[in-house]
Amino acid sequence: MTSTVTYLGDLRTEATHLFSGTTIITDAPLDNQGKAEAFSPTDLCATSLASCAMTIMGISARNHALDMNGARAEVTKVMAADPRRIARVIIKFVMPKNDYSETQRSILEKAARTCPVSFSLAEGVEQVMEFEW
Repeated sequence: MTSTVTYLGDLRTEATHLFSGTTIITDAPLDNQGKAEAFSPTDLCATSLASCAMTIMGISARNHALDMNGARAEVTKVMAADPRRIARVIIKFVMPKNDYSETQRSILEKAARTCPVSFSLAEGVEQVMEFEW
């Protein structure tokens, strides 16, 4: 088992990662009857794509002796209706100013686009990944 999720009431859950004991609270978004006092489940999904991409980039950077410490991702989730779903995730990766070569940039961009979460999302979810070098 990976985690447990407990419904706390009032459209809020608490997820517990069993190995580490770390917890995450989710709350329904304002546009879906919630208070938006924490990540919504769809926020976590979109954010997971960015986190996964950066992790795979980090593995690739380590394997190629590249430094990407300080890189950050700005995530925008776009919802659609009927049925309510994530339609698009836009991620802007802001990379540290390390004078990456074109080959190094290509390696890191390919790593981002081939992360497990990217491959796991439905084909109907548009994934836009932009890089600021």
